Amino acid sequence: MFFETVRLALLSVTRNVLRSILTLLGIVIGVAAVIAMITIGSGTTEKVKADIAKLGSNLLVVRAGGMSQPGGPRVRAKELDGKDVAAIAAGLPDAKAVSASSQKIVRVISGTQSLSVSVTGADTGYFAARDWAVVSGRAFTDQEVRGGAGVCVVGQTVRREFFGIGDPAGFAIRVGKMSCTIIGLLETKGFSGFGQDQDNIVMMPLTTFQRRIAGNRDVETIYVAGREGASTAAMQETVEDILRQTRRIAPDRDDDFSVRDMTQIADAMASTTTVMTGMLGALAGVSLLVGGIGIMNIMLVSVTERTREIGIRLAIGAQEKDILIQFLVEATVLSLIGGLIGILLGLGLAGLASATMAIPFAPSLAVIGLAVGFSGLIGMVFGFFPALRGARLDPIDALRHE
Repeated sequence: MFFETVRLALLSVTRNVLRSILTLLGIVIGVAAVIAMITIGSGTTEKVKADIAKLGSNLLVVRAGGMSQPGGPRVRAKELDGKDVAAIAAGLPDAKAVSASSQKIVRVISGTQSLSVSVTGADTGYFAARDWAVVSGRAFTDQEVRGGAGVCVVGQTVRREFFGIGDPAGFAIRVGKMSCTIIGLLETKGFSGFGQDQDNIVMMPLTTFQRRIAGNRDVETIYVAGREGASTAAMQETVEDILRQTRRIAPDRDDDFSVRDMTQIADAMASTTTVMTGMLGALAGVSLLVGGIGIMNIMLVSVTERTREIGIRLAIGAQEKDILIQFLVEATVLSLIGGLIGILLGLGLAGLASATMAIPFAPSLAVIGLAVGFSGLIGMVFGFFPALRGARLDPIDALRHE
């Protein structure tokens, strides 16, 4: 009985193909919009998490200067130095790495080519703190850091601009006014979440950078990487206590430094994109209601057109519930067909957006299932009134209808 009802519903849908297609458009557009928005939003969230993870896992970033008030200007203070780095390293024996670094944009020259590059001075702990491996050659050693050796490790962008696909190890480049011998090549990091090309980098020993590039002994940033499973919140509290002591900050004074937990930043950014995805999905869902109204309208027209047919069925023994079920199934089948087409269209749009925006394609089976179920529910809800109207027709009046 049920399959026969579904077959009749499909016959009714195909009886007037153009009208059925126009009726489906509302559901198709609604479901496609919901699927596309949520899939793109999920991909954006994954990309944000991946971009933050590129900075390093379980990472704290310490810089000089604090915030006078939320949203206010940074409080100027003395720069970080080697004493701060040593104090943090001594106070956090369980940290995976504590690294000091400074950075400056410098013109780098190789032969007749030149390039503006982010030159970073760091110690050997930087590679572990930032989860940044050397894929060719080697990293500089502690001895080279202490001696201020003229060696450097370059990023993939610098390699590509100066040497193409060749191995840069052993070549000399001019960084500012100093000559630097390349000893290694860093793995690809790509662009950060802030649009910065992380591979456009020349990394050298911190002492070399301070003496030959910066001209001072300041430390711009201290990276503190925790071991797997370590609480970054607890580490942050310890680092703040240590720095207040080493920098002799009175109890009634604000910090003249900032400690940022990259895990918290990643969670906050992911939460923001998740909320925005939900809002966009809800807005797209409004079109499903519009599609439901279209189904109600066409089912009312169908009941009117088939009044005589309904009268004949009632006259030969059909019950009101049979007429009700028939029109409900027709509305539901119509809505489900639109939902299935909408899912395919939505996934296609999401895939295109993922390729264009370079974000992960992250479809959710739960969302797809919910979209199918909701489209079917829309058909039943908005098809109920027309079906009830058809079921309650008087057989005599229905047979007289022309």
